Amino acid sequence: MTAADHTRAPVLEALAEYRSEGRLSFTPPGHKQARGADPAVREVLGDAVFHGDVLATGGLDDRLTRGRVLQRAQELMADAVHAEHTFFSTCGSSLSVKAAMLAVAGPHEKLLIGRDAHKSVVSGLILSGIEPVWVEPSWDARRNLAHPPSAEAFERAFAAHPDAKGALITSPTPYGASADLRAVAEVCHRRSAPLIVDEAWGAHLPFHPDLPSWAMDAGADICVTSIHKMGSGLEQGSVFHLRGDLVPPELLGMRADLLGTTSPSSLIFAGLDGWRRQMALRGRELMGGALELAAEVRAAVEEIDGMHVNDRDDFCGPGLAHGFDPLPVVIDIEGLGVSGYQAADWLREHRGVVAHLTDHRRVGMQITHADDRETAGELLAALKDLARAAPGLGPAPRVEVPSPAGLRMPQVALPRDAFFGPAEDVPLDRAAGRVAAEMITPYPPGIPAVLPGERLAEPVLRYLRSGLDAGMYLPDPTDPALETIRVTAEG
Repeated sequence: MTAADHTRAPVLEALAEYRSEGRLSFTPPGHKQARGADPAVREVLGDAVFHGDVLATGGLDDRLTRGRVLQRAQELMADAVHAEHTFFSTCGSSLSVKAAMLAVAGPHEKLLIGRDAHKSVVSGLILSGIEPVWVEPSWDARRNLAHPPSAEAFERAFAAHPDAKGALITSPTPYGASADLRAVAEVCHRRSAPLIVDEAWGAHLPFHPDLPSWAMDAGADICVTSIHKMGSGLEQGSVFHLRGDLVPPELLGMRADLLGTTSPSSLIFAGLDGWRRQMALRGRELMGGALELAAEVRAAVEEIDGMHVNDRDDFCGPGLAHGFDPLPVVIDIEGLGVSGYQAADWLREHRGVVAHLTDHRRVGMQITHADDRETAGELLAALKDLARAAPGLGPAPRVEVPSPAGLRMPQVALPRDAFFGPAEDVPLDRAAGRVAAEMITPYPPGIPAVLPGERLAEPVLRYLRSGLDAGMYLPDPTDPALETIRVTAEG
């Protein structure tokens, strides 16, 4: 078998050829290589964006895709990360994870799912009619954090639901905690059941030995990865990989085709292709530099009064996470007496520094291979300024975070049935005991606190109400003010 040539980038090469040959297009997109684009848009974006915005079929390749441009790019990506098949998606991992779910289970069939799943997984349940069997995460009650479920938790769930078609786990989490994927895969494969890993936050994992094991090397069957999160891809750039014989590649491709756009962005394809080449040629060097820089940043933040960087000792151990990725740099600021929401707002407004994760007591500042000592220095200076300014920001509004047991509400109806069935809006103070007909999701990281079909309980309602008042972002309830909640109609 011929070794893969990772110096090649088929999508980028096809774009360069399209441009150099001066092809004159009478097809979409209508801007015709920037000529028709609004001048103000061209000034902000630059013409290069439009030059790369060509049809995938009939642009990057001919009308019958005889050049196999996209196929060759996907084959190189698969080789780079030890997969057997790779599919590109320009609709983000939100689409990719739905395609994976639909390839494993169908309407009214069961799928084991860690309850710390992203809202895109719940959307997949609503669209498909799959019956979720929720598997409890490993809860850290002291830090109010969920880590991925253990292999033992999946073993118990399979024992209780032997008809489940497979399992889905999220690893790593946006906080950097990872599961024992090899052990979870073994639990699934003893039953010839496939394992899907939502590894949206793990695009970088295959490229350095000091990072947690990634899904394909740990025995997973399908792995979904967002290249735009920790990689160099453009927003919406996602890939999903396949190994083994439990899920036919033709079936996975068919499910993806059902959901995907027929007008994929060549710009996003180019970002995926370029990231693969960059990592295949220089990944270990680039990831090693990012790890060294993150270690320096973490040590420096730990020296700031009132701040603590969550580390391996905080996240890993019996009943907690299995592995740890240090690049998210999650900072507990409870000692400053302010919330993560207050801190993020202050940093953006006063220092031009944008945090990623925010919750009632933490901010997350992800470090990637794109950072250097200059950007790290600006971050540290801003965090020191935040520590000095914190006493003047006022006390952190109280967010009534329930215990792990209080966060769980019984699933009494299929998410699809509750979401599409007859519904009504009821005042928040009368919603306890009713069955939710919508998702309510603190964002980021996007893990729903309320799912359609769950029987609402007072502790979760208090959490959401107090969180909203404290600055929590809830993008999906029908009533953004949360004065009412959509519930299934009685009777």
